[in-house]
Amino acid sequence: MTNQKQIRRAFWEAHPTANRKRHRYSWNQNDKTAELVYSTDTRCAFVNFLDHLARDGQITESLANRATL
Repeated sequence: MTNQKQIRRAFWEAHPTANRKRHRYSWNQNDKTAELVYSTDTRCAFVNFLDHLARDGQITESLANRATL
């Protein structure tokens, strides 16, 4: 894999039951400008997935460091 789009596609294929729903992260639940984020379980699974790919040499360390879900 050579780009983030390929990594994301591979992640969702490898984790079909991961929660794709995003929610607003803010102290105020009515804040419509807050960032949309994935659940903690999904984000942790993505980080573990990136770590596994980097350790196996399937992606470069620099790509693993800048990849986002």
